[in-house]
Amino acid sequence: MKKIYLIYYTFSVMAIASCSHVQKNETAKKPNVIFIYVDDLGYGDVSCYGAKAVKTPNVDDLAARGIQFTDGHCAAATCTSSRFALLTGSYPFRNNVNMLSGDTPLIIKPEQETIADIFKKGGYTTAVIGKWNLGLGNGNLNWNREIKPGPLELGFDYSFIIPATPDRVPTVFVENHKVANLDPNDPITVSYDKRIGTDPVGLENEEILKLYADPQHSGTLVNGISRIGYMSGGHKAYWKDEEFPNVLTKKAADFITDNKGKSFFLYFSIPDIHVPRAPNPKFVGKTNLGPRGDAIVQMDWMTGQIVKKLKELGIENNTIIFFSSDNGPVLNDGYADKSLTNIGNHKPSGQFRGGKYSAYEAGTRVPTIIYWPHKIKPSKSDALFSQVDLLASFAKLIGVKIQNKETATDSFDMLDVLMGKSNKGRKYLIEEAFTMSIREDNWKYIAAQSKTTPDWLMNKNVASGLQKSPQLYDLSKDPKEEKNLAAEMPEKTKALAAQLLKIMKWPRNSSK
Repeated sequence: MKKIYLIYYTFSVMAIASCSHVQKNETAKKPNVIFIYVDDLGYGDVSCYGAKAVKTPNVDDLAARGIQFTDGHCAAATCTSSRFALLTGSYPFRNNVNMLSGDTPLIIKPEQETIADIFKKGGYTTAVIGKWNLGLGNGNLNWNREIKPGPLELGFDYSFIIPATPDRVPTVFVENHKVANLDPNDPITVSYDKRIGTDPVGLENEEILKLYADPQHSGTLVNGISRIGYMSGGHKAYWKDEEFPNVLTKKAADFITDNKGKSFFLYFSIPDIHVPRAPNPKFVGKTNLGPRGDAIVQMDWMTGQIVKKLKELGIENNTIIFFSSDNGPVLNDGYADKSLTNIGNHKPSGQFRGGKYSAYEAGTRVPTIIYWPHKIKPSKSDALFSQVDLLASFAKLIGVKIQNKETATDSFDMLDVLMGKSNKGRKYLIEEAFTMSIREDNWKYIAAQSKTTPDWLMNKNVASGLQKSPQLYDLSKDPKEEKNLAAEMPEKTKALAAQLLKIMKWPRNSSK
């Protein structure tokens, strides 16, 4: 009996020691990092930021158990520009970044360090899954051969991407360097200049359109939806918009599962709620806001699935989730659907003015949440924060020193703000639309129009904030930016204009 007890005791001690060793290794491992980056999600589009007509329980849960920023910003009011800033830590205007077509060359040079490069230096396995929209190749891209340079040349170990936006051709997924599921006997050709092939186009087939499209979206018809641009071939590789949540979420979950024993960085770029909004049938009718509201619910489900997978694998406590959007909301962006008439009392921009494309506050002030169980104390923060600072902040967290002076030229270490140890955010923050703006505390200066506004944008009557004279607002008293104080306060106006010019001329030590 004593011998049996001794064997049992010895086995128990060994099991406890082994378990403790596993827990110690898990604790010692650098935290996993996931960016959940949503498209066109407005400040007031999720319930934790005040939405009443749509419920987002999974996003709300991240906010309730993490830090919810009330003054968090993307770098620009358009998606490509914000994505460039997030990945490079540099303001997009320095590289003349603008909106891209589906066949634009890669706009980030492979020699430029990205946040994925920084994570790789820190020993991480990296992936991007979802919308890309930063260009691919070096020009004259042949979609039937290796597609590079692309994400793999920018620090990502794995990529499964929508090349541009869901409303642009080519309507195929690109996995690493190749179009997924491409039939070599049905090669793809893409053109943004003229119609090619015999595939139907939108304006000639309005009777079979799922969504009525404007003239800009009058190109090749795929899945009953007319797109920007023309393509022929590659039919087996075409995506089905309604399957985005299933396909992309599974790819993300598989990457997490495959790398659960390593430190990993996942840039999960959800295409919702960008047009064309074609949510999966299981989400259709979940709101009274039409396809846009249903797409928000779909996005929330995708967010919840990522957290669910982390819990299943037992790695949630060692994973940081950063959740945000690439720009403010837009309703009429090329397709007519019930979202344009069923908005009711829903306020996508919250209490702020503007939205996507806009120099007003809701162009870049977006839902911003960071979550790390048991490491970050739940709270709300009114720190002035920009996504351009993510690179320097996470480099600090994982112990990677930025040595190249050309790396992250506008990114500052805001790790204490992200970890909830400080509420002192940026002193100055740049907001970029079709003009430039600067924030200093609650002061907001919008420069006079400096860029040509596309006709298609002006025709949509988007409140872009463009004027021939400068604007000055006190957001503490006037969050809707209705009372221009520039004429009443010329000294403050001049001071902020000078500071904006200083930052635009030289980034270092002038914008924090």
